[in-house]
Amino acid sequence: MKLNNSNKIIILVFGILWVISSLIAYNQAFSDSREAFLEKGIALEESEQFLQQFAQVNSDTRSENTPTMPELIEKIVTIIQRLDAIYVDDVDYGKLMEDAINGMLKGLDPHTSYFSPDDFKNFTSSTKGEFGGLGIQIDKKGDYITVVSPIQGTPAYRMGIMAGDMIWKVDGEDITGISTDESIKKMRGEVGSEVVITVIRPGVKQPLDFKIERDIIKINSIPYSFKLDNNVGYIRMSQFNANTSKELSESLDALETEGIDGLIIDLRFNPGGLLSEAINTVNEFIGKGKRVVYTKGRIEYANEDYFTSKDIMRPDYPIVVLINEASASASEIFAGSMQDYDRGLVVGKTSFGKGSVQQLFPLRDGSGIKITTSHYYINSGRCIHKIINDKLLAGKSVTTEEKEDIDKFNHEHIYKTAQGRTVYGGGGVTPDIIIEADTLSRFELELRRKNFFFDYAVEYMTENSDNVDLDFSISDQIFNEFINYVVLKETEFKAKEAEDKKDNSISLASPIDLTNPRPEDLQEAEDYIKLTLTSEIIEKKFGSQEGYKIRIQMDNQLQEAKSLFDKYKTLEEMFEHSNIQKS
Repeated sequence: MKLNNSNKIIILVFGILWVISSLIAYNQAFSDSREAFLEKGIALEESEQFLQQFAQVNSDTRSENTPTMPELIEKIVTIIQRLDAIYVDDVDYGKLMEDAINGMLKGLDPHTSYFSPDDFKNFTSSTKGEFGGLGIQIDKKGDYITVVSPIQGTPAYRMGIMAGDMIWKVDGEDITGISTDESIKKMRGEVGSEVVITVIRPGVKQPLDFKIERDIIKINSIPYSFKLDNNVGYIRMSQFNANTSKELSESLDALETEGIDGLIIDLRFNPGGLLSEAINTVNEFIGKGKRVVYTKGRIEYANEDYFTSKDIMRPDYPIVVLINEASASASEIFAGSMQDYDRGLVVGKTSFGKGSVQQLFPLRDGSGIKITTSHYYINSGRCIHKIINDKLLAGKSVTTEEKEDIDKFNHEHIYKTAQGRTVYGGGGVTPDIIIEADTLSRFELELRRKNFFFDYAVEYMTENSDNVDLDFSISDQIFNEFINYVVLKETEFKAKEAEDKKDNSISLASPIDLTNPRPEDLQEAEDYIKLTLTSEIIEKKFGSQEGYKIRIQMDNQLQEAKSLFDKYKTLEEMFEHSNIQKS
Protein backbone atom coordinates (compact mmCIF):
# COMPACT_ATOMS: atom_id res chain seq x y z
CA MET A 1 0.00 0.00 0.00
CA LYS A 2 1.42 3.38 -0.98
CA LEU A 3 1.25 6.00 1.73
CA ASN A 4 0.03 9.48 0.93
CA ASN A 5 1.96 12.53 2.07
CA SER A 6 -0.12 13.07 5.19
CA ASN A 7 0.33 9.49 6.35
CA LYS A 8 4.08 9.64 5.76
CA ILE A 9 4.36 12.75 7.87
CA ILE A 10 2.17 11.33 10.65
CA ILE A 11 4.25 8.11 10.80
CA LEU A 12 7.57 9.96 10.89
CA VAL A 13 6.46 12.47 13.50
CA PHE A 14 4.93 9.71 15.62
CA GLY A 15 8.20 7.81 15.36
CA ILE A 16 10.17 10.81 16.58
CA LEU A 17 7.67 11.33 19.40
CA TRP A 18 8.03 7.67 20.32
CA VAL A 19 11.79 8.05 20.83
CA ILE A 20 11.57 11.39 22.60
CA SER A 21 8.82 10.08 24.87
CA SER A 22 11.21 7.40 26.14
CA LEU A 23 13.63 10.15 27.10
CA ILE A 24 11.00 12.26 28.81
CA ALA A 25 9.64 9.31 30.74
CA TYR A 26 13.06 9.14 32.38
CA ASN A 27 12.47 12.53 33.96
CA GLN A 28 9.29 11.27 35.59
CA ALA A 29 10.78 8.19 37.17
CA PHE A 30 11.98 9.98 40.30
CA SER A 31 10.70 7.37 42.73
CA ASP A 32 10.83 4.25 40.57
CA SER A 33 13.42 1.50 40.74
CA ARG A 34 15.70 1.13 37.74
CA GLU A 35 13.91 -1.99 36.53
CA ALA A 36 10.46 -0.43 36.86
CA PHE A 37 11.69 2.72 35.19
CA LEU A 38 13.06 0.86 32.18
CA GLU A 39 9.68 -0.77 31.70
CA LYS A 40 7.97 2.62 31.97
CA GLY A 41 10.52 4.21 29.66
CA ILE A 42 9.53 2.00 26.73
CA ALA A 43 5.81 1.60 27.45
CA LEU A 44 4.61 5.16 26.86
CA GLU A 45 2.56 5.30 23.66
CA GLU A 46 0.08 8.15 23.42
CA SER A 47 1.51 11.33 21.92
CA GLU A 48 -1.12 13.48 23.61
CA GLN A 49 -0.18 12.09 27.02
CA PHE A 50 3.47 12.58 26.14
CA LEU A 51 2.93 16.26 25.25
CA GLN A 52 1.23 16.90 28.57
CA GLN A 53 4.09 15.23 30.43
CA PHE A 54 6.72 17.10 28.44
CA ALA A 55 5.13 20.45 29.23
CA GLN A 56 4.93 19.59 32.93
CA VAL A 57 8.54 18.34 33.23
CA ASN A 58 10.10 21.19 31.30
CA SER A 59 8.02 24.11 32.52
CA ASP A 60 10.56 24.98 35.22
CA THR A 61 13.68 24.65 33.07
CA ARG A 62 12.62 26.11 29.70
CA SER A 63 13.83 29.64 29.07
CA GLU A 64 11.73 32.28 27.33
CA ASN A 65 13.58 31.71 24.03
CA THR A 66 13.23 27.92 24.05
CA PRO A 67 10.62 26.69 21.55
CA THR A 68 7.61 24.87 22.95
CA MET A 69 6.96 21.26 21.99
CA PRO A 70 4.10 22.14 19.59
CA GLU A 71 6.41 24.66 17.90
CA LEU A 72 9.13 22.03 17.49
CA ILE A 73 6.66 19.53 16.03
CA GLU A 74 5.32 22.15 13.65
CA LYS A 75 8.89 22.81 12.47
CA ILE A 76 9.52 19.10 11.88
CA VAL A 77 6.26 18.72 9.97
CA THR A 78 7.04 21.74 7.78
CA ILE A 79 10.49 20.38 6.87
CA ILE A 80 9.09 16.93 6.01
CA GLN A 81 6.35 18.50 3.89
CA ARG A 82 8.91 20.45 1.90
CA LEU A 83 11.10 17.36 1.39
CA ASP A 84 8.13 15.26 0.31
CA ALA A 85 6.90 17.93 -2.07
CA ILE A 86 10.03 19.06 -3.90
CA TYR A 87 13.10 16.93 -3.00
CA VAL A 88 14.80 15.65 -6.16
CA ASP A 89 14.49 11.92 -5.27
CA ASP A 90 12.09 9.75 -3.30
CA VAL A 91 12.73 10.02 0.42
CA ASP A 92 13.47 6.92 2.52
CA TYR A 93 11.55 7.91 5.64
CA GLY A 94 12.99 5.08 7.72
CA LYS A 95 16.54 6.24 7.04
CA LEU A 96 15.49 9.85 7.55
CA MET A 97 14.10 8.89 10.94
CA GLU A 98 17.36 7.17 12.00
CA ASP A 99 19.49 10.03 10.69
CA ALA A 100 17.39 12.48 12.69
CA ILE A 101 17.80 10.46 15.87
CA ASN A 102 21.55 10.01 15.32
CA GLY A 103 22.02 13.70 14.74
CA MET A 104 19.96 14.61 17.79
CA LEU A 105 21.98 12.36 20.11
CA LYS A 106 25.39 12.91 18.53
CA GLY A 107 25.31 16.59 19.41
CA LEU A 108 25.08 15.85 23.15
CA ASP A 109 28.23 13.85 24.04
CA PRO A 110 30.28 10.95 22.60
CA HIS A 111 28.66 8.37 24.88
CA THR A 112 25.00 9.16 24.12
CA SER A 113 24.09 7.23 20.99
CA TYR A 114 21.48 5.34 18.98
CA PHE A 115 21.71 1.65 18.06
CA SER A 116 19.93 0.02 15.14
CA PRO A 117 18.36 -3.35 16.03
CA ASP A 118 21.46 -5.29 14.86
CA ASP A 119 23.85 -2.87 16.58
CA PHE A 120 21.86 -3.01 19.83
CA LYS A 121 21.93 -6.81 19.82
CA ASN A 122 25.69 -6.86 19.25
CA PHE A 123 26.32 -4.23 21.91
CA THR A 124 24.31 -5.97 24.62
CA SER A 125 25.84 -9.36 23.84
CA SER A 126 29.36 -7.94 24.14
CA THR A 127 28.68 -6.91 27.75
CA LYS A 128 28.09 -10.52 28.83
CA GLY A 129 31.79 -11.29 29.16
CA GLU A 130 32.23 -13.69 26.23
CA PHE A 131 32.36 -12.95 22.52
CA GLY A 132 34.28 -13.76 19.37
CA GLY A 133 36.86 -11.21 18.38
CA LEU A 134 40.39 -9.87 18.83
CA GLY A 135 40.48 -8.73 22.46
CA ILE A 136 40.84 -4.94 22.36
CA GLN A 137 39.05 -2.12 24.13
CA ILE A 138 38.49 0.68 21.60
CA ASP A 139 37.09 4.17 21.40
CA LYS A 140 36.90 6.82 18.72
CA LYS A 141 39.36 9.72 18.93
CA GLY A 142 39.01 12.19 16.12
CA ASP A 143 38.69 10.26 12.86
CA TYR A 144 40.43 7.14 14.17
CA ILE A 145 39.23 4.13 16.10
CA THR A 146 41.85 4.02 18.83
CA VAL A 147 42.94 1.17 21.10
CA VAL A 148 42.27 2.09 24.73
CA SER A 149 43.86 -1.14 25.89
CA PRO A 150 44.47 -4.70 24.67
CA ILE A 151 42.94 -7.34 26.92
CA GLN A 152 45.57 -9.59 28.49
CA GLY A 153 45.76 -13.10 27.12
CA THR A 154 43.79 -12.36 23.94
CA PRO A 155 44.99 -12.60 20.31
CA ALA A 156 45.49 -8.82 20.00
CA TYR A 157 47.52 -8.70 23.22
CA ARG A 158 49.75 -11.59 22.16
CA MET A 159 50.41 -10.00 18.78
CA GLY A 160 51.57 -6.72 20.32
CA ILE A 161 48.63 -4.35 19.75
CA MET A 162 49.20 -1.45 22.16
CA ALA A 163 47.15 1.27 23.86
CA GLY A 164 47.17 4.34 21.65
CA ASP A 165 47.34 2.43 18.36
CA MET A 166 45.05 4.13 15.82
CA ILE A 167 43.34 1.56 13.59
CA TRP A 168 43.65 2.72 9.98
CA LYS A 169 42.60 -0.33 7.96
CA VAL A 170 40.83 -3.66 8.46
CA ASP A 171 41.74 -6.21 5.80
CA GLY A 172 43.02 -3.40 3.63
CA GLU A 173 39.81 -1.35 3.90
CA ASP A 174 40.26 2.19 5.20
CA ILE A 175 37.99 2.64 8.24
CA THR A 176 38.95 6.25 8.95
CA GLY A 177 35.90 8.19 10.09
CA ILE A 178 33.54 5.27 10.74
CA SER A 179 31.79 4.75 14.05
CA THR A 180 33.02 2.51 16.85
CA ASP A 181 30.11 0.13 16.31
CA GLU A 182 30.82 -0.16 12.58
CA SER A 183 34.48 -0.92 13.27
CA ILE A 184 33.51 -3.66 15.74
CA LYS A 185 31.42 -5.33 13.03
CA LYS A 186 34.40 -5.35 10.66
CA MET A 187 36.85 -6.75 13.23
CA ARG A 188 34.61 -9.49 14.60
CA GLY A 189 34.08 -12.70 12.68
CA GLU A 190 34.12 -16.47 12.83
CA VAL A 191 36.39 -17.99 15.45
CA GLY A 192 39.58 -19.18 13.75
CA SER A 193 39.33 -16.76 10.84
CA GLU A 194 42.09 -14.20 10.30
CA VAL A 195 41.98 -10.44 9.94
CA VAL A 196 44.75 -7.95 9.15
CA ILE A 197 44.68 -4.79 11.26
CA THR A 198 46.72 -1.82 10.04
CA VAL A 199 47.56 0.67 12.80
CA ILE A 200 49.24 4.03 13.04
CA ARG A 201 51.41 4.08 16.15
CA PRO A 202 52.60 7.35 17.71
CA GLY A 203 56.38 7.65 17.33
CA VAL A 204 56.53 5.11 14.49
CA LYS A 205 56.76 6.64 11.00
CA GLN A 206 55.30 3.76 8.98
CA PRO A 207 51.93 2.02 9.54
CA LEU A 208 52.12 -1.42 11.17
CA ASP A 209 50.18 -4.48 9.99
CA PHE A 210 49.10 -7.26 12.36
CA LYS A 211 47.60 -10.52 11.11
CA ILE A 212 45.43 -11.77 13.98
CA GLU A 213 43.39 -14.95 14.34
CA ARG A 214 39.98 -14.34 15.89
CA ASP A 215 39.12 -16.27 19.03
CA ILE A 216 36.47 -16.54 21.72
CA ILE A 217 37.23 -13.78 24.19
CA LYS A 218 36.77 -15.01 27.74
CA ILE A 219 37.89 -12.61 30.40
CA ASN A 220 38.85 -13.56 33.93
CA SER A 221 38.47 -10.59 36.21
CA ILE A 222 41.59 -11.60 38.18
CA PRO A 223 43.91 -13.52 35.82
CA TYR A 224 46.91 -13.45 38.21
CA SER A 225 47.20 -13.67 41.98
CA PHE A 226 50.40 -14.76 43.75
CA LYS A 227 53.05 -13.81 46.31
CA LEU A 228 56.15 -11.89 45.24
CA ASP A 229 59.62 -12.78 46.49
CA ASN A 230 59.52 -10.03 49.17
CA ASN A 231 56.42 -11.57 50.78
CA VAL A 232 54.06 -9.01 49.22
CA GLY A 233 50.87 -10.25 47.59
CA TYR A 234 50.15 -9.31 43.99
CA ILE A 235 46.69 -9.23 42.37
CA ARG A 236 46.16 -8.30 38.73
CA MET A 237 42.58 -7.10 38.21
CA SER A 238 41.72 -6.82 34.50
CA GLN A 239 38.11 -5.60 34.70
CA PHE A 240 35.06 -5.34 36.97
CA ASN A 241 32.56 -7.98 35.91
CA ALA A 242 29.85 -9.86 37.81
CA ASN A 243 32.40 -12.14 39.52
CA THR A 244 35.10 -9.63 40.47
CA SER A 245 34.35 -9.26 44.17
CA LYS A 246 34.01 -13.04 44.53
CA GLU A 247 37.33 -13.62 42.76
CA LEU A 248 39.00 -10.91 44.84
CA SER A 249 37.73 -12.39 48.10
CA GLU A 250 39.02 -15.84 47.15
CA SER A 251 42.40 -14.44 46.10
CA LEU A 252 42.77 -12.47 49.34
CA ASP A 253 41.81 -15.50 51.44
CA ALA A 254 44.50 -17.57 49.72
CA LEU A 255 47.21 -14.89 50.04
CA GLU A 256 46.40 -14.15 53.69
CA THR A 257 46.54 -17.87 54.47
CA GLU A 258 50.06 -17.96 52.99
CA GLY A 259 50.95 -14.86 54.98
CA ILE A 260 51.71 -11.52 53.34
CA ASP A 261 53.33 -8.30 54.56
CA GLY A 262 51.51 -6.11 52.05
CA LEU A 263 49.54 -6.12 48.80
CA ILE A 264 49.82 -4.66 45.29
CA ILE A 265 46.58 -4.36 43.32
CA ASP A 266 47.37 -3.79 39.65
CA LEU A 267 44.61 -1.91 37.77
CA ARG A 268 46.62 -0.87 34.73
CA PHE A 269 44.72 -1.24 31.45
CA ASN A 270 41.56 -2.01 33.45
CA PRO A 271 38.71 -0.42 31.42
CA GLY A 272 36.20 -0.68 34.28
CA GLY A 273 32.86 -2.45 34.29
CA LEU A 274 30.13 -2.82 36.90
CA LEU A 275 29.76 -0.05 39.48
CA SER A 276 28.35 -2.51 42.03
CA GLU A 277 31.50 -4.61 41.81
CA ALA A 278 33.74 -1.57 42.25
CA ILE A 279 31.87 -0.82 45.47
CA ASN A 280 32.00 -4.43 46.66
CA THR A 281 35.74 -4.69 46.08
CA VAL A 282 36.44 -1.47 48.00
CA ASN A 283 34.21 -2.88 50.73
CA GLU A 284 36.82 -5.59 51.38
CA PHE A 285 39.25 -2.95 52.66
CA ILE A 286 37.18 -0.12 54.20
CA GLY A 287 34.29 -1.97 55.84
CA LYS A 288 30.54 -1.46 55.93
CA GLY A 289 28.54 1.76 55.71
CA LYS A 290 31.12 3.93 53.89
CA ARG A 291 30.12 6.11 50.95
CA VAL A 292 32.23 5.13 47.95
CA VAL A 293 30.74 7.17 45.15
CA TYR A 294 27.82 9.42 44.33
CA THR A 295 26.28 10.55 41.08
CA LYS A 296 25.05 13.99 40.08
CA GLY A 297 22.86 14.72 37.10
CA ARG A 298 20.22 17.17 35.91
CA ILE A 299 17.27 15.31 37.39
CA GLU A 300 16.59 13.95 40.84
CA TYR A 301 16.61 10.30 39.81
CA ALA A 302 20.22 10.61 38.62
CA ASN A 303 21.46 11.80 42.02
CA GLU A 304 22.33 8.86 44.22
CA ASP A 305 24.79 7.86 46.96
CA TYR A 306 26.41 4.42 46.94
CA PHE A 307 27.61 2.87 50.22
CA THR A 308 29.41 -0.32 51.13
CA SER A 309 27.00 -2.86 52.59
CA LYS A 310 28.95 -5.99 53.53
CA ASP A 311 30.13 -6.56 57.08
CA ILE A 312 33.74 -7.39 56.15
CA MET A 313 37.12 -5.69 56.33
CA ARG A 314 40.57 -7.12 55.66
CA PRO A 315 43.59 -6.72 57.99
CA ASP A 316 45.35 -3.35 57.72
CA TYR A 317 48.48 -4.46 55.84
CA PRO A 318 49.85 -1.73 53.52
CA ILE A 319 48.34 -1.66 50.03
CA VAL A 320 49.69 -0.09 46.85
CA VAL A 321 47.25 0.44 43.94
CA LEU A 322 48.89 0.64 40.51
CA ILE A 323 47.12 2.58 37.72
CA ASN A 324 47.95 4.07 34.32
CA GLU A 325 46.38 6.15 31.53
CA ALA A 326 44.20 3.20 30.45
CA SER A 327 42.66 2.62 33.90
CA ALA A 328 39.08 3.82 33.49
CA SER A 329 35.60 3.98 35.00
CA ALA A 330 35.13 1.43 37.82
CA SER A 331 38.88 0.99 38.23
CA GLU A 332 39.14 4.75 38.85
CA ILE A 333 36.39 4.52 41.45
CA PHE A 334 38.27 1.73 43.21
CA ALA A 335 41.66 3.50 43.12
CA GLY A 336 40.23 6.89 44.10
CA SER A 337 38.22 5.39 46.97
CA MET A 338 41.24 3.55 48.37
CA GLN A 339 42.99 6.92 48.25
CA ASP A 340 40.05 8.80 49.78
CA TYR A 341 39.89 6.46 52.77
CA ASP A 342 43.70 6.34 53.16
CA ARG A 343 43.61 2.59 52.70
CA GLY A 344 46.07 2.42 49.82
CA LEU A 345 48.87 4.38 48.19
CA VAL A 346 48.08 5.02 44.50
CA VAL A 347 51.09 4.95 42.15
CA GLY A 348 51.66 5.02 38.38
CA LYS A 349 50.18 7.51 35.92
CA THR A 350 46.98 9.59 36.07
CA SER A 351 44.00 7.47 35.01
CA PHE A 352 41.86 7.91 31.89
CA GLY A 353 38.99 9.98 33.34
CA LYS A 354 35.81 8.09 32.30
CA GLY A 355 33.35 9.19 34.95
CA SER A 356 30.05 9.57 33.11
CA VAL A 357 27.10 7.27 33.72
CA GLN A 358 25.09 5.78 30.85
CA GLN A 359 21.84 3.84 30.80
CA LEU A 360 20.55 1.63 27.99
CA PHE A 361 16.96 1.96 26.80
CA PRO A 362 15.59 -0.75 24.45
CA LEU A 363 12.97 0.42 21.95
CA ARG A 364 10.05 -1.59 20.66
CA ASP A 365 11.54 -2.43 17.25
CA GLY A 366 14.72 -3.94 18.75
CA SER A 367 16.75 -0.75 18.45
CA GLY A 368 17.97 1.15 21.49
CA ILE A 369 19.53 4.28 22.86
CA LYS A 370 22.34 4.85 25.35
CA ILE A 371 22.02 8.06 27.35
CA THR A 372 24.47 9.83 29.65
CA THR A 373 22.52 10.57 32.81
CA SER A 374 25.06 11.76 35.38
CA HIS A 375 28.72 11.99 36.46
CA TYR A 376 30.56 10.03 39.14
CA TYR A 377 32.05 11.73 42.20
CA ILE A 378 34.08 9.81 44.76
CA ASN A 379 33.71 10.43 48.48
CA SER A 380 36.23 13.29 48.71
CA GLY A 381 34.16 15.26 46.20
CA ARG A 382 36.42 14.68 43.19
CA CYS A 383 34.70 14.25 39.83
CA ILE A 384 36.32 11.39 37.96
CA HIS A 385 35.20 12.56 34.53
CA LYS A 386 37.78 14.33 32.38
CA ILE A 387 35.82 16.73 30.18
CA ILE A 388 38.65 17.03 27.65
CA ASN A 389 38.13 13.36 26.73
CA ASP A 390 34.62 14.12 25.47
CA LYS A 391 36.08 16.73 23.18
CA LEU A 392 38.70 14.34 21.84
CA LEU A 393 36.21 11.51 21.39
CA ALA A 394 33.93 13.88 19.49
CA GLY A 395 36.72 14.44 16.99
CA LYS A 396 37.61 17.95 18.12
CA SER A 397 41.20 19.09 18.45
CA VAL A 398 42.73 19.99 21.80
CA THR A 399 45.56 22.50 21.94
CA THR A 400 48.65 22.27 24.13
CA GLU A 401 47.42 25.37 25.92
CA GLU A 402 44.13 23.68 26.77
CA LYS A 403 45.97 20.65 28.17
CA GLU A 404 48.18 22.91 30.28
CA ASP A 405 45.12 24.79 31.53
CA ILE A 406 43.51 21.50 32.57
CA ASP A 407 46.65 20.41 34.45
CA LYS A 408 46.67 23.76 36.20
CA PHE A 409 42.96 23.43 37.00
CA ASN A 410 43.50 19.95 38.44
CA HIS A 411 46.24 21.10 40.82
CA GLU A 412 44.32 24.18 41.88
CA HIS A 413 41.36 22.06 42.99
CA ILE A 414 42.52 20.45 46.20
CA TYR A 415 40.55 17.85 48.14
CA LYS A 416 41.20 16.01 51.38
CA THR A 417 41.20 12.35 52.26
CA ALA A 418 39.68 10.94 55.45
CA GLN A 419 42.98 11.59 57.27
CA GLY A 420 43.45 15.04 55.74
CA ARG A 421 45.96 14.16 53.02
CA THR A 422 45.90 16.38 49.94
CA VAL A 423 44.60 14.89 46.69
CA TYR A 424 43.77 16.56 43.39
CA GLY A 425 40.61 16.65 41.28
CA GLY A 426 39.48 17.67 37.84
CA GLY A 427 39.26 14.36 35.96
CA GLY A 428 40.89 10.98 36.45
CA VAL A 429 42.73 9.86 39.57
CA THR A 430 46.11 11.50 40.18
CA PRO A 431 48.55 9.04 41.81
CA ASP A 432 50.26 9.80 45.12
CA ILE A 433 53.53 8.91 43.37
CA ILE A 434 54.10 9.21 39.61
CA ILE A 435 55.97 6.27 38.03
CA GLU A 436 56.76 6.37 34.31
CA ALA A 437 56.57 3.24 32.16
CA ASP A 438 59.45 1.92 30.05
CA THR A 439 59.04 1.76 26.27
CA LEU A 440 60.32 -0.83 23.81
CA SER A 441 62.98 -0.05 21.22
CA ARG A 442 61.95 -0.31 17.57
CA PHE A 443 63.88 -3.56 17.27
CA GLU A 444 62.18 -5.07 20.33
CA LEU A 445 58.83 -3.85 19.08
CA GLU A 446 59.30 -5.54 15.70
CA LEU A 447 60.22 -8.86 17.29
CA ARG A 448 57.06 -8.77 19.34
CA ARG A 449 54.85 -7.46 16.53
CA LYS A 450 55.93 -10.24 14.18
CA ASN A 451 55.17 -12.84 16.91
CA PHE A 452 58.69 -14.35 16.78
CA PHE A 453 58.81 -15.03 20.54
CA PHE A 454 55.61 -17.07 20.51
CA ASP A 455 56.50 -18.99 17.33
CA TYR A 456 60.02 -19.83 18.48
CA ALA A 457 58.77 -20.97 21.90
CA VAL A 458 56.32 -23.37 20.24
CA GLU A 459 59.08 -24.87 18.09
CA TYR A 460 61.53 -25.03 21.00
CA MET A 461 59.05 -26.85 23.25
CA THR A 462 58.38 -29.45 20.54
CA GLU A 463 61.87 -30.87 21.05
CA ASN A 464 62.94 -29.63 24.48
CA SER A 465 59.90 -29.75 26.72
CA ASP A 466 61.38 -32.36 29.05
CA ASN A 467 64.38 -30.11 29.73
CA VAL A 468 62.30 -27.12 30.86
CA ASP A 469 61.65 -26.57 34.59
CA LEU A 470 60.64 -23.50 36.60
CA ASP A 471 64.30 -22.43 36.90
CA PHE A 472 64.75 -22.46 33.13
CA SER A 473 66.53 -19.45 31.57
CA ILE A 474 67.77 -18.53 28.10
CA SER A 475 71.48 -19.29 27.52
CA ASP A 476 73.69 -17.42 25.07
CA GLN A 477 73.42 -20.42 22.74
CA ILE A 478 69.60 -20.28 22.71
CA PHE A 479 69.77 -16.50 22.26
CA ASN A 480 71.92 -16.90 19.14
CA GLU A 481 69.66 -19.67 17.83
CA PHE A 482 66.69 -17.35 18.24
CA ILE A 483 68.38 -14.53 16.30
CA ASN A 484 69.24 -16.97 13.49
CA TYR A 485 65.59 -18.12 13.54
CA VAL A 486 64.41 -14.51 13.17
CA VAL A 487 66.80 -13.84 10.27
CA LEU A 488 65.72 -17.04 8.48
CA LYS A 489 61.97 -16.47 8.94
CA GLU A 490 62.20 -12.82 7.94
CA THR A 491 64.20 -13.69 4.82
CA GLU A 492 61.59 -16.28 3.83
CA PHE A 493 58.83 -13.80 4.56
CA LYS A 494 60.36 -11.08 2.37
CA ALA A 495 60.70 -13.51 -0.50
CA LYS A 496 57.05 -14.50 -0.16
CA GLU A 497 56.00 -10.88 0.15
CA ALA A 498 57.79 -10.02 -3.08
CA GLU A 499 55.78 -12.79 -4.76
CA ASP A 500 52.52 -11.66 -3.13
CA LYS A 501 52.94 -8.12 -4.44
CA LYS A 502 52.08 -9.45 -7.87
CA ASP A 503 48.47 -9.92 -6.77
CA ASN A 504 48.36 -6.79 -4.57
CA SER A 505 48.29 -8.68 -1.28
CA ILE A 506 48.57 -6.69 1.95
CA SER A 507 52.15 -5.93 2.97
CA LEU A 508 53.36 -6.94 6.41
CA ALA A 509 56.89 -5.66 5.89
CA SER A 510 58.89 -4.53 8.90
CA PRO A 511 59.88 -0.85 9.09
CA ILE A 512 63.39 -2.03 10.04
CA ASP A 513 65.51 -4.80 8.51
CA LEU A 514 65.31 -7.97 10.61
CA THR A 515 67.26 -9.98 8.04
CA ASN A 516 70.46 -8.28 9.16
CA PRO A 517 70.14 -7.08 12.79
CA ARG A 518 72.57 -4.37 13.85
CA PRO A 519 74.99 -5.35 16.67
CA GLU A 520 73.92 -2.33 18.73
CA ASP A 521 70.24 -3.40 18.47
CA LEU A 522 71.10 -6.92 19.64
CA GLN A 523 73.15 -5.63 22.56
CA GLU A 524 70.43 -3.24 23.69
CA ALA A 525 67.68 -5.84 23.37
CA GLU A 526 69.53 -8.85 24.81
CA ASP A 527 67.98 -8.76 28.30
CA TYR A 528 64.50 -8.12 26.90
CA ILE A 529 64.83 -10.98 24.40
CA LYS A 530 66.09 -13.46 26.99
CA LEU A 531 63.40 -12.65 29.55
CA THR A 532 60.61 -12.64 26.96
CA LEU A 533 61.70 -15.98 25.53
CA THR A 534 61.98 -17.44 29.02
CA SER A 535 58.49 -16.20 29.81
CA GLU A 536 57.01 -17.68 26.62
CA ILE A 537 58.66 -21.06 27.13
CA ILE A 538 57.75 -21.25 30.84
CA GLU A 539 54.16 -20.32 29.96
CA LYS A 540 53.94 -23.14 27.40
CA LYS A 541 55.03 -25.65 30.05
CA PHE A 542 53.57 -24.35 33.31
CA GLY A 543 50.73 -21.98 32.38
CA SER A 544 50.17 -18.25 31.92
CA GLN A 545 50.70 -17.22 35.57
CA GLU A 546 54.19 -18.73 35.74
CA GLY A 547 55.08 -17.03 32.47
CA TYR A 548 53.68 -13.76 33.79
CA LYS A 549 55.92 -13.97 36.85
CA ILE A 550 58.90 -13.87 34.49
CA ARG A 551 57.55 -10.98 32.40
CA ILE A 552 57.04 -8.67 35.37
CA GLN A 553 60.80 -8.62 35.93
CA MET A 554 60.85 -6.21 32.93
CA ASP A 555 57.96 -4.11 34.31
CA ASN A 556 59.62 -1.05 35.85
CA GLN A 557 56.35 0.40 37.18
CA LEU A 558 55.58 -2.79 39.08
CA GLN A 559 59.18 -3.20 40.24
CA GLU A 560 59.18 0.35 41.66
CA ALA A 561 55.87 -0.30 43.39
CA LYS A 562 57.32 -3.50 44.83
CA SER A 563 60.43 -1.67 46.10
CA LEU A 564 58.25 0.63 48.24
CA PHE A 565 57.60 -2.30 50.58
CA ASP A 566 61.35 -2.86 50.97
CA LYS A 567 61.87 0.79 51.96
CA TYR A 568 58.75 1.40 54.06
CA LYS A 569 57.04 -1.06 56.37
CA THR A 570 53.80 0.83 56.99
CA LEU A 571 51.29 2.72 54.88
CA GLU A 572 51.87 5.83 57.00
CA GLU A 573 55.56 5.80 56.04
CA MET A 574 54.56 5.50 52.37
CA PHE A 575 52.18 8.45 52.73
CA GLU A 576 54.97 10.52 54.27
CA HIS A 577 57.26 9.60 51.38
CA SER A 578 54.58 10.61 48.84
CA ASN A 579 54.08 13.96 50.60
CA ILE A 580 57.79 14.67 50.20
CA GLN A 581 57.57 13.68 46.53
CA LYS A 582 54.60 16.02 45.94
CA SER A 583 56.25 18.98 47.63
